[in-house]
This record gives sequence, C-alpha cells and structure tokens, in this order.
Amino acid sequence: MTRRNRGADASSSSPTPQRAAAAPSARLETGRSRTSRNGAVAFTLIVFTVVVAAVLALAQLAAGSIGLAAVVGAVVAGALAASSVHVVMEWEKAVVMRFGRFNRVAGPGIVFTWPIVEFYTVRIDQRVAATYFGAEETLTADLVPVNVDAVVFWMVFSPKKAACEVEDYGSAVSWMAQATLRKAIGRASLAEVACRRDQLDAELKDALEEKLDGWGIDVIDVEVRDIVVPRELQASMAAAAVATRERDARMILAEAEADISDMLKDASANYEGDPEAMRLRTMHLAYESVKQSGGTLVIPSAFSEGFTDPDAAEALAKAAQRG
Repeated sequence: MTRRNRGADASSSSPTPQRAAAAPSARLETGRSRTSRNGAVAFTLIVFTVVVAAVLALAQLAAGSIGLAAVVGAVVAGALAASSVHVVMEWEKAVVMRFGRFNRVAGPGIVFTWPIVEFYTVRIDQRVAATYFGAEETLTADLVPVNVDAVVFWMVFSPKKAACEVEDYGSAVSWMAQATLRKAIGRASLAEVACRRDQLDAELKDALEEKLDGWGIDVIDVEVRDIVVPRELQASMAAAAVATRERDARMILAEAEADISDMLKDASANYEGDPEAMRLRTMHLAYESVKQSGGTLVIPSAFSEGFTDPDAAEALAKAAQRG
C-alpha cells in the first residue's frame, strides 16, 4: 500500500491525545465507542488452551496418565504456539524481528512467527492520530507572553522507521510539535500570532513534516485552537484599541468637515450671483422647519415683503452672507 492510499484508508478514530509537558492529558469525549483488541487476546488464549489440551490428551493416550512432566510439556507447547500465532487488526502493522534484526512488516490478519527465533516487538497503529500540545508562557518577538494551544493530526506511513528510528514515536510527535510551536511564536509579534493563524498553521505543518518524515510519520494538518494573552495585558490592549478607534473616528469627522466646508463655499458662490436662488433657498428652509416641527410659521410683514420685493430679497441675501 502506498503512502497516499494509507492516508486515505486510515480511520478517523484517534487515540487519547497526549499533552506535551507535565500538564494533564486532554481527551475529547465524542460518545463514540473505541476500538478494542479483546478478540485478538481471546484468540491467543484459545490457541494456548487448545494446544495444552491436545498435548495432555496425547499424554493420556500414550502413558495412560497425566504426570507433572506432561503438564509442564503441555504448558510449554501452549506458550510456544501462542507466541507463534498472532492476530493483527486491520488498522495495524506488526514489525517482526528475527534474532533482534528487522525482518519484515506483517499484517493485517493472522501472522505466523517462528518460536524463539522470531517475535514482533510492536504493533504500529496506522490510523489518523490527534495529539494536543501547547506552548505555555512563550514570548513573542515583541516580548509578550502568550499561551497557545494546538492540535496536530498525523499518521504512521512507515512502520519500520517508526519502530526502528525513534523510541516512542507518539511522545516524539508531541514534544517536537511543542518545540516547533515555541520557535514559530518567538519569530512573530503578538499581532501576527493573533491575526495570522492560517500562516502559523502552515508554518508548523511544513516544519513538522520536514522533521518527522525521517521517522516514518506524515503530518496531515496542524490547527491552532486558542491564543490566550495574560489578563494584565488585556486591559491595556483594549485601551489601545479604543484609542485607535477614537483617532480614526476623529480623522473621519475632520475629513467630513473639510468636505462640508468646501461644499458650503461652492454653494455661497452660487447664491452670491443669483438672488432668486437665495430666495428659493430661504423659502425651502422655512418649509423644512415647519415640516419637521409640525407647527405654524408666522412671518412678519417686513420679512414677508422679502418674498415679493426683489430689492428686499437681495438685501436679505446680503445680510445673510455678512452674518
């Protein structure tokens, strides 16, 4: 099976995530049943029992009785048979060693080994695994301590390398992911860490792939779950954000005032040479005031003459311009 096919056929069920460092392990309970090897263990016990019973039955037929030697011989034969027949689950691979040297990768299904000569040291789970890790109190490039939690999804594509190149590949993935995350945070500022999660995920994935490929481990994805800033810094950051918003609001208001002043200047130039337009504007303002207030506008006689007398209207316009 190729590396790509193994990744496509791998089950999404994952073992208990391990947290790097001394913090307690995190487990995401989904309510789904986990896989079990009880059937394989029962098969081994059945093989042992059948062989022991067969040897005792032969001793009974041959000697007419079952002595201590027959019992010991039956137990030894059962142990050898049980150590020679193994059941490897569909998602597992058995790394078989012969006289301490790597011999082959076997499974899934029933795997036979020579007693004493061969044995398999480890069963490699090739399903997708999820490992939770975190970087606690890590300083960013601008010297801000942050706590970052993330999850790496990975799988073993080479059982031989995973068994022979690294002692505990599960713990190695967790520690390597934590160290890589700390380095990535130290190269970026707080704003970059908080606003560029996708870039941080991609950077972590590329770095882990490069380091874990030699151990036969493929990194499928890395997801940053949470970024926590110390509480004593949250208040100052919030104040800085408020100040920035107020500054932007004042700049927008100043720009609006500049635009309005330019528009009023243009309007005054238009009304200066056209008294009729100024009179129409005056009537419009009076109408709007009455419409909005819902009241009645009482116009004094001297003011009403401005609507009919051109000279008076012109005088009002000039007075309005001077005022």
